[in-house]
Amino acid sequence: MAPRFGEWGARVAGDPWARYVDQLADRLPLGARVLDLGCGNGKKLGRLAGRGFRLTGLDVSAEQLRLARAEVAEATFLHADFAQLAVDPQSLDAVTALYSLMHVPRAEHPALLARIQSWLRPGGLFLASLSHVGGPDWTGEWLGVEMFFSGYDAETNRRLLREAGLDLLHDEMVFMQEPGGEVGFLWVLARRPS
Repeated sequence: MAPRFGEWGARVAGDPWARYVDQLADRLPLGARVLDLGCGNGKKLGRLAGRGFRLTGLDVSAEQLRLARAEVAEATFLHADFAQLAVDPQSLDAVTALYSLMHVPRAEHPALLARIQSWLRPGGLFLASLSHVGGPDWTGEWLGVEMFFSGYDAETNRRLLREAGLDLLHDEMVFMQEPGGEVGFLWVLARRPS
């Protein structure tokens, strides 16, 4: 589904991801180490290219990684499941998870957020788009393949971030128009305290 995903994403109206990635970039020092969890075809990571950051993208899809390597030649890419990823403590300046945490069972979200926090240097940043409606995990057809989805409501996500040791700098509900209808996400920028 990798090529279909790129075509589908190009038809989404009002997606704020570029604005948020730019805001993240403006807060990062030269040479910052950035890890993108679920990098997909590399378009979002590519927004950080050429700014003097050390970029790593991770995805479970070999085909998405092939597209990402073509999109962002300067980045390092890992073929792995980020729910199982081991990263050195305090080794990253930023972690992004754009439309990806919703593919991890929600029972695993608290531990995953705590691990992400541990990967960040003091003052490090976490940018994510999260569910705002919650509900039980479910699997359904999406873009012609079976896909797993999960998530908590917005207030629970805010609480989980705080409990993981992250300070919320910004959180905003944003609605956009996907090809199948309107959908909303809670966008958060959080920081590991210094």
